[in-house]
Amino acid sequence: MRNIEEIYQELLASFSERAGFAPEEGCDLAVRLWAAAAQIQGLEYQADWVLDQSFPQTARGIYLDRHGMMRGISRTPAAKAVGTLRFSAEMVPAADMTIPAGTVCMTAGEVRFQTTQAAVLQAGQLSVDAPAEALEGGSGGNVTAGTVCILTACPTAVTTCTNPTAFSGGSDAETDEAFRERILESYRRLPNGANAAWYEQTAMNYPGTAAARAVGRARGIGTVDVYVAAENGLPPAELLEGLQAVLQEKREIAVDVQVKAPAVRTVDVQVEIALKNGADYADMKRAVEGCAAQFFTGRLLGQPVLLAELGSRIYALEGVENYHLLAPTEDLAADDTVLPVLGTLTVTEMEA
Repeated sequence: MRNIEEIYQELLASFSERAGFAPEEGCDLAVRLWAAAAQIQGLEYQADWVLDQSFPQTARGIYLDRHGMMRGISRTPAAKAVGTLRFSAEMVPAADMTIPAGTVCMTAGEVRFQTTQAAVLQAGQLSVDAPAEALEGGSGGNVTAGTVCILTACPTAVTTCTNPTAFSGGSDAETDEAFRERILESYRRLPNGANAAWYEQTAMNYPGTAAARAVGRARGIGTVDVYVAAENGLPPAELLEGLQAVLQEKREIAVDVQVKAPAVRTVDVQVEIALKNGADYADMKRAVEGCAAQFFTGRLLGQPVLLAELGSRIYALEGVENYHLLAPTEDLAADDTVLPVLGTLTVTEMEA
């Protein structure tokens, strides 16, 4: 890209050639030429930006979304983490107390969650659980057990709240690079209404699907099995039933298509970490747990588990000086019908 000085000198030389004289530096004409050079540079930047947005390889944001629309592909939106909130009282209440839906609690880091259904703390009971979700979509809502501890407006007798289990299933909106790869893949593997690419693309466009793999001739000639996963792992029954109805309506003639949940392969992870100066072990342990939870999502369906990728994510955490993966001891090969899920996670501090 030319800078303003280069454009100005070109304008100056062109004017001098045609007029037969060169304007003096600082005169009104020289100032006008400099202003014109600045505007021309702005137009060149704009033209270069427009050129980038014209192709899926370089487009960004809403313009990349429009390329996806031309291929019948939409960006995966952010998903909210879901879990359970437990409300407790110090003294046994004498009468039932209702904790309304929409009651908000949050972590010390101000990540907020709200109940999705009303819960009743019955007389004679000290605690009650209520289903809840993160107030905002994104992976930031995936928090470990016991981290939601700040109450907002609740009945007077309710004094504490917590999450007995981790909140999971939260995911960020699909990034430009991930979405771009799916768009380019639709060109490399052209869906034609009958091949695996078409089944996978159709499944990915169904709400709630995080990953999809189509296996042709799974049960013989004329059969297709489509394995799908949700963001937090195995797909719920309503996702399987809904997608089955969509594919049954759109499938080609004489094809038996079935939508299935993948088999689960549990992966136990054991890692040692060395901390940087000033890092707290308890905080870093929670950070590693969150990192592992974000790695083992439904998007791993049909993907290999690479130790290098898992290790690099742990090493990238602020406060980790070094790490050593004790388990698993080798990469896990990809299988279109298998979803790797996180089993037991053990995090210990590396000995000096």
